Amino acid sequence: MKSTNIQKQLVQKDSLLGGKQKNYSEIVEFLDAHWNVNTKEKSLATAKQLDKALGNISQTTNIIAVAGSNGKSLTAHFASRLLAAEGLSVGILYAPHILTYNERFVIKDEMISNKAFTDLANEVISTAEELKLDIDTDVILTMMSLLHFKLNKVDVAIIEVANAFVNNIMTICNPKLVAITRVSDPDLDQVVLQVKDFIEYIMNLAKEKTFIVSADQNKSNLQYMQELAKQKGAVWVMPIRKLASLSYPFEQLHGRCAGLAERIAYLYVNECLDNAMDSSDTSILAKQKVQRGRPTLEAKRMAELNPKKTVDQFWKDTVNDMPGRFQLLDKDKPTILLDNASNVDALKNILLGVRLLHYQRPLKGLSIILGFTTVSELELEEILRVLRYFFKKTSGQVIVCPVEALPGHKYDASFNHETLTNNIKSMKIKARAAQNFKEAFQLAQSSVDEKYGLVLITGSSSIVAEYWKFKGIKKI
Repeated sequence: MKSTNIQKQLVQKDSLLGGKQKNYSEIVEFLDAHWNVNTKEKSLATAKQLDKALGNISQTTNIIAVAGSNGKSLTAHFASRLLAAEGLSVGILYAPHILTYNERFVIKDEMISNKAFTDLANEVISTAEELKLDIDTDVILTMMSLLHFKLNKVDVAIIEVANAFVNNIMTICNPKLVAITRVSDPDLDQVVLQVKDFIEYIMNLAKEKTFIVSADQNKSNLQYMQELAKQKGAVWVMPIRKLASLSYPFEQLHGRCAGLAERIAYLYVNECLDNAMDSSDTSILAKQKVQRGRPTLEAKRMAELNPKKTVDQFWKDTVNDMPGRFQLLDKDKPTILLDNASNVDALKNILLGVRLLHYQRPLKGLSIILGFTTVSELELEEILRVLRYFFKKTSGQVIVCPVEALPGHKYDASFNHETLTNNIKSMKIKARAAQNFKEAFQLAQSSVDEKYGLVLITGSSSIVAEYWKFKGIKKI
């Protein structure tokens, strides 16, 4: 739905904001300034009050929640593609964004316009002011998304739960399905004590009869998820084992996310819809009706002329085209690889991607620009081990540069990029410290072959944003 239609449906509340609605820039400033202003308990209470005031919008749209440590955005992206192929209108709330808040709100592969975004934000903020509520950005964005999906009458909304461990606002919803990508130990502050707590927070999303499916490979984690699902009366589904058949090199990198997305879409189409979809020749997911007797000659002829598309064929035609999440810019000179890997597990995956690219086309020079916003002591030790293992078999250099966290992201001001550089050097890996991204990028470019070299930019969403800003791009 276009922004003009949204504006007609939203009730304007000029009087609640001193006679003046906020414009787009003012909304962005407001959101930037209101991250984490409340405790998670107060944020949840605020979300419940707003939900009621806005007409219980949390219950008006079918919800699929995607949680975990890594691969959430990609899983949501793949699941939306599959569901759209079934003829469903799909909305997505991504988290986090890289350049603009608009990136978070997507319906039918179309990002929300500035006008529609502003109207939605004003509706939510003015309602909160009328109720005299202290409101934080997580709550605002969540309520905006639910309102956006309601107004656009989407068939299903996929919500990426950015950090269920900190803020579980999405528990106000009654999701049809909860998908858990992976629970990665190094992503948590106190590994041993908090892994189960993290799983518990995620499982708070589940209600009675909610389907639960996971792509996590840790047996202990899966067993605990299953126990919690049983306690809640949720429906536990066997976890994902196989990789979806994506094209090289994406099968090894993103095959498990795609496999989880396939299971999400299959469950939703066959188990969660109020009216099961017709198992026609156009569906690649719906259960096929059992045919009695032999097909007629005419039916055979039509099947040969119009072969049914399969899920495997779907994956062969599908690529990861999400900006900043393993985005290969192979037309640039040298080739640029962007990935917002922000923890050890994600870093391992992107380095695997570099190896696979090297197998496909031998690289003549590799520079890795690392830009972390926060690294715990445990993560630092593991990062160094990962880099040491990688550079035993691959030649190249690391350039570390400081970055500032995007609004709403974790940031550790005490983290020193020069200290990390020295630690990398101590393992006999070629490394340099840069004072800013521009310097780091120029060093990286000059050290690799223009035609066959590779510059990997990773470590956080912030470093990916730095690249786009350096290129003069304000919206992706």
